[in-house]
Amino acid sequence: MALGLYISVPFCRSKCSYCNFASDVFSRSVFQGYVERVCADMVSAPATAGQIGGRFERAVDSVYLGGGTPTILDVTQLERLFVTIRQNFDVQENAEITVECAPGTLTPSVLQTLQNCGVNRVSLGVQSFVDQEAASVGRLHKKTTVIDDVARLRAAGIANINIDLIAGLPHQTAQSWEVSLDELIALHAPHASVYMLEIDDDSRLGRELTAGGSKYHAHFVPDEDQSADLYERACARFETEGIHQYEISNFARSGEESRHNLKYWTRLPYFGFGSDAHSMLPDSRPGLGAVRFSSPDSLERYVAGGPATVTRISREAALEETFFLGLRLNRGIDLFKISEEFGTAAVSASSETMREFLALGLLERAGRRIRLSARGRLLSNEVFERLISAAHHPG
Repeated sequence: MALGLYISVPFCRSKCSYCNFASDVFSRSVFQGYVERVCADMVSAPATAGQIGGRFERAVDSVYLGGGTPTILDVTQLERLFVTIRQNFDVQENAEITVECAPGTLTPSVLQTLQNCGVNRVSLGVQSFVDQEAASVGRLHKKTTVIDDVARLRAAGIANINIDLIAGLPHQTAQSWEVSLDELIALHAPHASVYMLEIDDDSRLGRELTAGGSKYHAHFVPDEDQSADLYERACARFETEGIHQYEISNFARSGEESRHNLKYWTRLPYFGFGSDAHSMLPDSRPGLGAVRFSSPDSLERYVAGGPATVTRISREAALEETFFLGLRLNRGIDLFKISEEFGTAAVSASSETMREFLALGLLERAGRRIRLSARGRLLSNEVFERLISAAHHPG
């Protein structure tokens, strides 16, 4: 089965106030050493898979450079990554090849490099088309920057574009949210991602909210109910425009769903490289499940060759993943297939909880499939927790 490849580039032009990911602003002097380490890891990928007990596959049908902001790398460094990928993996002719970009980082030379390297999909971290909202969390672009980037991408033949928005940014209102939705729709984007703002307690904005202060525009952050209303409004607007929701946070025109991200939600194999990169490969032992492993989340420990964290996926963990990953998708999960793979007890143990959620309108059922309702998506974590607990503890 073909792999998805994920390349982590944890470098940013600026650090968003709400972010606590393993990405940050670093001196450009560290970029080259990092790229060399990632390339060395790709060369040794078969050996790494063997050491952790995973089954290696050279065939690749999706590549995703994420971050951080991969497009702040020097063009020679971007080229080096793509050349190393193609030297060590068999990238299929119709593979989906995505690069995440911060608006304003698509210089002519970077855009030319993306073309030369076969990139056919770009994800733009817009977050808001309202300049005040974007600036309030540390984004450096303007609305006009995004519009120009989209036009230049299309002129370069890269028309498969995703635009990220965040519901719940400081200063955001129902009226300003409509501006962002209007702009995204007007750009005829084939794919959109909408996230409700999650503020990590250890982020600058999170610490300021905890302290009750006003730095980082903390006193202008909408509450959770307001953010949920904005999210629901986006779902409704996109549906009327033919941008259909297929996952809790993702929307696409027909046939434009992210093939790479679908691997995560359907538990297909992927291999990650770079700081805080995660992987899942089939277990090399026949009849067993999968093995997950991740590289250090510290840039220094990663470049220094820190060991991966390895987790073998037990049958119980695989069932848990099947529930909470599969239910993220609008198509939901197939109870018959779950029974075939994990036994009828796995489904029957959750039947009572499913009936309760169906009655509450948090789940919907169509034949042998169940899925989250629109309201259930807003309470997805609670639904997942209860279903998984019921599957593990029948009676």
